[in-house]
Amino acid sequence: MKDLTAQNTSFTEFRLNGFYSLGEWRPFLFIPFFLMFMLAIIANSILIYLIKTQRSLHSPMYVLIGVMAVVDLIMPLSFVPNMLLSFLFNWSGISLTGCLMQMFGIHFVGSFQVTLLFWMALDRYFAICKPLYYHKYMEMSNFLKFVFAPVIRNALLIVTMVSLAGRLSFCATNIIDHSFCEHMALVQLACGDISANNIVGLLSAFLIAATDCILITVSYIVMFFYVLKSGTANMKALNTCVTHLIVLSISLTSALTAFLSYRIRNNLSSNNRIFISTVYLFFPSCLHPLIYGWRTKEIRQTFLQFIHKAHIFPLEK
Repeated sequence: MKDLTAQNTSFTEFRLNGFYSLGEWRPFLFIPFFLMFMLAIIANSILIYLIKTQRSLHSPMYVLIGVMAVVDLIMPLSFVPNMLLSFLFNWSGISLTGCLMQMFGIHFVGSFQVTLLFWMALDRYFAICKPLYYHKYMEMSNFLKFVFAPVIRNALLIVTMVSLAGRLSFCATNIIDHSFCEHMALVQLACGDISANNIVGLLSAFLIAATDCILITVSYIVMFFYVLKSGTANMKALNTCVTHLIVLSISLTSALTAFLSYRIRNNLSSNNRIFISTVYLFFPSCLHPLIYGWRTKEIRQTFLQFIHKAHIFPLEK
């Protein structure tokens, strides 16, 4: 009777013990992750402020960069503070509801990051390959046609994934071997059948991340060949493309590796798996302001003018 009661009991409180094997060295992880967190918060906040306040940056391309900065600001806020508290004070408890909310935030915002990169690739495609039709296609009424379908797709898949995870029973252990509530990190603790969760998780990975990345890559390949055919006049327009594709490739590879590591036998250690997950979730929030902000001439000049007016240091000549 006692065993039956134990089997029917499902945990509602969990502990996140990511990087726990580092022992006494674990608190030192606070330093690099805190510095990265501050970089992401400060850089994206400045980018949002500049694009919001400067009328010269109110064109579609800069608005998309501003929306990306908002998303990159929300992403680390959804899980990094808890992770930092866990490293520094060992405060690692989280409720099932809190875990599911964090899971939704991480995966929905993450999917929106990739979709935004696709929209930005569309913007560059029309600007470079169809300049005469740029304003027509990038008007808000027309651009929304490219927005609705991906957002609905992302929302349906992520809501389904999180809802299925919330229906599981967790009777074996309440220790999540991760630093945040990634989907499979929680689901693998369930004591029932998780085949549906596996299928929906893989569908989300391939129908959102992989599909959007393929479309982005194809659009840049088309732009690249168009620029080669038309000469060097538009070469500056592809200034950020190589860096963009490198960061995108690292993020996609990390995301797919993290998703598949729970489903395929491998020799990845727990620490490596958590680090790979952190790469695809956290690193873009730190790198995007540099790629789309500092490396964009107009935004860089606006920033330098802003700090010159604030008397932080003289404007570059």
